[in-house]
Amino acid sequence: MELSRRSALSVIPAATLWAMSQALRAEAEPRRGPTGAPATSVPADAATLLRNTVAVLAGTAESNARPEVAPKLAALRATARARLAAMDRAGEDELFEGVPLGTSDPNLSTSYQYLYEIALATCLPGTEGPGAYADATVRRRVVDGLARLHDDCFGDQSQGYYGNWFHWEIGIPGYATRTLVLLRDDVAGHRPELTATYIASMDAYLRNGKDGDVDLDSRFHTGANLADITTNRILQGALLGDEARITKALADQLTVFATVDPYQPRHGVTDGFYADGSFVQHGSVAYTGSYGKGLLTRIVQTIKILDGSGYVPDDGLPGVVQGWITAGFAPLVFEGWMMEIVKGRAVSRTGTGYADVTAVVEAVVDLSAHTASSDAEALQGYVKHVRQTSKASLDPTAFASPVSIARYADILSSSVPARDIGPAASHTAYNAMDRTVHRRPGYAFALARSSARVSMYEYMSGENLMPWFQGTGAHYLYLSGTDQRQAFGVDYFTSVPPHRLAGVTAPAETRHTVPELYGTLWYDNPEHGFTSSSEAQNTYVYFPRATEEFSGGARLGAYGAAGLVLSDDAAYAARQAGTLPEDFVAYRAARATRSWFMFDDEILVLSAGVTGSAGRAVTTTVDSRIADPSSPVAVTGGLRDGSPWQRTGTAPPAWLRYSDAGQRTAVGYVFLSGPPPVVALDTVTRSRRLVRLTNADTPVTKQLFTLSYEQTAGARPTSMAHALVPNASARQLASYSHGPLSVLSNTERLQAATHTHLAITAANAFTPGTHRAGRLSIDGPASVLLRRTEDGSYSVAVSDPTTTRRTVSVTLHGRPLRSVSADTGVRVHHVPGGTRLDVTTHHAYGRSFTATLKGRA
Repeated sequence: MELSRRSALSVIPAATLWAMSQALRAEAEPRRGPTGAPATSVPADAATLLRNTVAVLAGTAESNARPEVAPKLAALRATARARLAAMDRAGEDELFEGVPLGTSDPNLSTSYQYLYEIALATCLPGTEGPGAYADATVRRRVVDGLARLHDDCFGDQSQGYYGNWFHWEIGIPGYATRTLVLLRDDVAGHRPELTATYIASMDAYLRNGKDGDVDLDSRFHTGANLADITTNRILQGALLGDEARITKALADQLTVFATVDPYQPRHGVTDGFYADGSFVQHGSVAYTGSYGKGLLTRIVQTIKILDGSGYVPDDGLPGVVQGWITAGFAPLVFEGWMMEIVKGRAVSRTGTGYADVTAVVEAVVDLSAHTASSDAEALQGYVKHVRQTSKASLDPTAFASPVSIARYADILSSSVPARDIGPAASHTAYNAMDRTVHRRPGYAFALARSSARVSMYEYMSGENLMPWFQGTGAHYLYLSGTDQRQAFGVDYFTSVPPHRLAGVTAPAETRHTVPELYGTLWYDNPEHGFTSSSEAQNTYVYFPRATEEFSGGARLGAYGAAGLVLSDDAAYAARQAGTLPEDFVAYRAARATRSWFMFDDEILVLSAGVTGSAGRAVTTTVDSRIADPSSPVAVTGGLRDGSPWQRTGTAPPAWLRYSDAGQRTAVGYVFLSGPPPVVALDTVTRSRRLVRLTNADTPVTKQLFTLSYEQTAGARPTSMAHALVPNASARQLASYSHGPLSVLSNTERLQAATHTHLAITAANAFTPGTHRAGRLSIDGPASVLLRRTEDGSYSVAVSDPTTTRRTVSVTLHGRPLRSVSADTGVRVHHVPGGTRLDVTTHHAYGRSFTATLKGRA
């Protein structure tokens, strides 16, 4: 079921959004003034915001009377009881037992969180009665707790702002503001000055802002962070009855809806959603599954908060968010699991991909209530689809709002058919964030790349301690019907050595984590500009980019190609250039030129020029998979002469098959060229704390299967070609000795192959000059797909993975062809011996251009 055109990412042009934002900002400016006391008479629209917010957080009498919501309410009360008990047992330097105050910003934020959780349990409409905590004594304890935290910890800005800026500008203000909204009447009666006092302090803590307000030129006030800050400020304006504050915050938040133009970024901001559905945070991190999820949640909540008020700037905004879901989120959700390639450092957390998708589902549920009927039905069908295909039960008690739980129940009981938003067979090229997702019935293949535009990995705050190779061709092959918790998630990164992640080419060397190297969670050297959240820290420690331009590929319908040239990260390049301090440690990467050609049953992988450099051994991992220690895992195979492969033998296999009967899954591997692969199947036990300092020291025992090419130190650069065949049978794998895959070229200049059954030729050209692959001639670096259809026509897709070229030229040799259709920017010419396509790729940011050609009638 397709969403309407209204849901396209470009439904509201960026220029229009910015004009609306500027108009709102201009409207607010004349009325701005110092933060004052809450208005004695709140304007009607501000009062609507407050009522809506209470409904979002605590539900309504109608929603809370629903039996489906009862478990959520019980959970909220149980949490409040635990927090109150901890409050009763608190020591002298604590508001809650076990959460000492004074030097820990996470503890201070946690104390505010606990107060909010108690307040929430006292404000559940329709739930008055024993155990509801809806009494004035408990609410007054919360108000007094807020006052104490402000007086002792938050109010003195000269003592505050230690640790992570996020707690002071977003985390603490978020909890405090929501608590003040919930307990507005109690605060007014008990400590009437507290709200204005808090808001003035929260303004003062916006040190990355300007004059106590958002600064759109600040690298801290972007994307998900900006949405959080502005939502807080909308609610603060409602508490004060300050319409100028509300209007200004809305104007600032409106900028988040604009599609990012990397060539003309507004205020220099590259965080947000791109035209191809990519989402970037921190300037260069692929982050849909963490920060993007947070942005989606906050924006949909804001839409709900604004409902029925006069502050709604445009009724088309829900359509923009629909576009995010369709193009940005849905391709990354496989059978209810959020893919690892877009989670940044969050891959090391113990939460699961199923839990990540719960937040997305809640946003979709709520958004469907704010859309036209046809779009609402598509969104509701998607909610049902996720529930039906997920291998873990979606727990609606994890929804933030009781109202959402009631809506979710209504959707599940409706007659709307379950249906995915996108087709079962698709190829998504997220070239703006160097990610690729290839989906077929039965599997999904997700690929993580990096470039001079996109980070190689993300480490921060003791999370994702060993991330070094996560953006260097790491892949995740999700098989249908599998409980992905058994195959991926934190236990995958715990069990698999970092240099043996599936798909990775990496040097065989010992590397040390940031805490091991420096004894702190970051590289601390203020004299050289390295503090906890400085630009230098981001650039060289937290999320360094690669240094090569070539990363990306072409998409032709449901088929795709991707290429990557491995390179050092920015830290190693700067260290070699002598621009970093002597005690800064940086690691050199391996070298390889790599391509992935993605068909229906196969993902063909080519690697050329593979070397460890500097005399180091190097490993290229074909695949790594984990399984329960008791699962009946088997590895079988065949030789080129048709005889069975023996694990103890010396003859290299023509194919191998990994199967896990416990999960009813299998993956095949076909070897087309290269050194003999090495098979390992071991049982390993490691602690989850290896990948994240705050994880519990929980031992994880898994069967670990790795299939790799091993090159010794000093070996000459090597090339290899193999195919991954998801869900393959032994008979199917044996048939590959007769095709349909054929490698045309596998060098550092050109990698190309054909799939004879599909009549597809795929090529990645990496260097200047003319490159020939079958009937194709390619001028300079480019990615090209060519397919001949049954009617004799040809479909062509061309992209510039470097994003730097103005024009790419491709010639199809043979009889002249005429253009049947072509994207804007594609010009078709007849040339001696064939047909040439000149494609204007200037400012296309890796986008594919397509054309259909046919012989003259």
